[in-house]
Amino acid sequence: MSDRTNERLTVFKTYKLYVGGKFPRSESGRVYEVTDSKGKWLANAPQSSRKDARDAVVAARKAFGGWSGATAYNRGQVLYRVAEMLEGRRDQFVREVADAEGLGKSKAAAVVDATVDRCVWYAGWTDKIAQVVGGGNPVAGPFFNLSTPEPTGVVAVVAPQESSFLGLVSVVAPVIATGNTAVVVASEKAPLPALSLAEVLATSDVPGGVVNVLSGRTAEIAAPLAAHQDVNAIDLAGADEVLAKELEIAAADNLKRVLRPQPVDDWTATPGLDRLTAFLETKTVWHPTGSLGASGSSY
Repeated sequence: MSDRTNERLTVFKTYKLYVGGKFPRSESGRVYEVTDSKGKWLANAPQSSRKDARDAVVAARKAFGGWSGATAYNRGQVLYRVAEMLEGRRDQFVREVADAEGLGKSKAAAVVDATVDRCVWYAGWTDKIAQVVGGGNPVAGPFFNLSTPEPTGVVAVVAPQESSFLGLVSVVAPVIATGNTAVVVASEKAPLPALSLAEVLATSDVPGGVVNVLSGRTAEIAAPLAAHQDVNAIDLAGADEVLAKELEIAAADNLKRVLRPQPVDDWTATPGLDRLTAFLETKTVWHPTGSLGASGSSY
């Protein structure tokens, strides 16, 4: 038998957007070449259009009610499930991160492990953050005065450009952990780990629309998101100085909450609570305690 019968063509991976729990190609039909650090072709990634960005916002808004209404404990379970799924596909992500960021296998493996751990870290905070930033307030009068954190809404996230996987998860996980939904603009030069992460989200317990992932030209996608009247906040983590200023101006039109780019020297460091609290609103409720008796209260 000829050796030719054993030859086969490699099945190349087709990367797609992730919008509303589905994997569409870009509405425009455009793609752009993604290369590794040495200029070697890796794949064609979809180049999102303004229409794709608007579709993602619609999906995020539709998913917001159910996700924000879920218990904090349930959101923690879902994030932990994402970590489980990432762990199961560890080898794939090690390869993609190595190619995307020009790292050796051991360093890429460390990045992937840190990313899985970051998911677990935020999963543990979902039902605890309210205890830190909320609580009872002392007031002069027969009232209960309670402050509780609530999610801001739909958050546009410009993902870090250099840290295409750990940085990405580090900015997206706190957004959804606190009950927001996200429209994510992946790293322009290294979008593949983000697009593969979408496959993990789709096969975990994250409801469709909670996280939407777009790839393409960062400025082209982020501009309509910053100006969109149904986007409540924007994280400019991956925007350079010039783009960040433009997006801030656009976001001011409907009073979006804006998280300016924060310099991060080491994405593996413990992130703290800043990103968890960045997209929370505080609701304060007053309630009468009832008639005060000789002991000071009727309760």
